[in-house]
Amino acid sequence: MADENSGTTPYSLLPEGCIANIISFTSPKDACRAAAVSLGLKPAAESDVVWERFLPPDYKEIVSGSNSPVACSTKKELYFLLCESPLLVDGGKMSFRLSRSTGKKCYMLCARKLEIAWIDTPIHWTWTFSPESRFAEVAKLQSVCWLEIRGILETKLLSPSTNYAAYLVFNLSKNHYGLQCSSKASVKVVRESITESEGQTKTVYIVPPRPQRANLRFRSPRQPPSRNVEGDRVPLSRTDGWLEIELGEFFIAEVDEFDVQIQLCETQHLNWKKGLIVEGIELEVGEESEHPADKKQKSAKTKAKDAFRTLGTRSTPSTLVEVMKDFVVAQKNVVVEMSFGSLRWN
Repeated sequence: MADENSGTTPYSLLPEGCIANIISFTSPKDACRAAAVSLGLKPAAESDVVWERFLPPDYKEIVSGSNSPVACSTKKELYFLLCESPLLVDGGKMSFRLSRSTGKKCYMLCARKLEIAWIDTPIHWTWTFSPESRFAEVAKLQSVCWLEIRGILETKLLSPSTNYAAYLVFNLSKNHYGLQCSSKASVKVVRESITESEGQTKTVYIVPPRPQRANLRFRSPRQPPSRNVEGDRVPLSRTDGWLEIELGEFFIAEVDEFDVQIQLCETQHLNWKKGLIVEGIELEVGEESEHPADKKQKSAKTKAKDAFRTLGTRSTPSTLVEVMKDFVVAQKNVVVEMSFGSLRWN
């Protein structure tokens, strides 16, 4: 194979725009890998053509509606800024970020955006500032026996063909009590005022039972939610200083719009509770879904990635064109005109 540092590589057979289009059908991780291992691929892999494809279609509208200005010189820089620094949107009532590995949209509803029982009664709940929070205010529980927290979000704000998990993001005051009993969590789909259950009601613990407290740890995005031996969910520590507990999951198909209703309640024990500090409910990209409607698209994407990864292992014009054919067959709505040793994308 030709020396890449000499400038004569198999990739020089293809125009940079063609390579950029190919890489844009893979993933952010693949694009970073390509730029790191090949000087021939680096200009295309870091181009705005590639990284704009990884951004959501409505990213300009989202960024323009942010509470603070966003300045980036490249689309790649913007992508990683949105992954690492959540933007406050909707007048500061929601935060927006991207999933680093997929580029899919994630939102957090602040406590002001939630429906909390007795929230307007100061003897039960108060609003306070927290230096650890991204929002201006958080809700602090003073004293209730009936605990009920609900959030509703239109799924048109989220990414299609995606499995999402909903988390309550919270903290505990030093003098908290009454929160060790089990609570019920659920995620429900609402279409045209008709509520459908997306999954079973789950048992969760805001304060885990004593044998479980030693297991509190930081959650990696690749780790499933922590559960005790009975399968009930317990909190995990986040890197931002808060705790989180999964409330449930739901799937958004390719063409599907509905409202999702996320709820946590403890209305059975009715013991007095104090010290829960609620930052909000966050919707994160969940584990890969095996939804039947998504299998075909997933298979095509896998074939596309395999074709891309084959680049560099074949050095002749004829075999390189064969790799391109494999890639094109795996894609939808891509028209390619081939001639000997070259490709043109329309």
